[in-house]
Amino acid sequence: MQLIDPNHPTYRHLWVRVLIVVVCFGWAIFEFIGGDPFWGMLAGGAGAYSFYMLIWAFDPKPPEPAAAVTPDDDDGDGDKPAIEDEKKGES
Repeated sequence: MQLIDPNHPTYRHLWVRVLIVVVCFGWAIFEFIGGDPFWGMLAGGAGAYSFYMLIWAFDPKPPEPAAAVTPDDDDGDGDKPAIEDEKKGES
């Protein structure tokens, strides 16, 4: 299960990735100092996971080119009313 998509454009810059990791570990320290080790462990785990995904194993893939738009069937039948098509079928 992947919680962080490293190919998302938000994580393109190094400073964004480092800031996320620092905030997570900073919050863990804040929780430990405040005497709440449960939330400190959760924030520390989020920091460790974000460090692994965003810094240690970060390997961005180049964006895939958009598919070329091809026009639909242009035989001209789309502009005719349905009544004319029914008349063709009756004769």
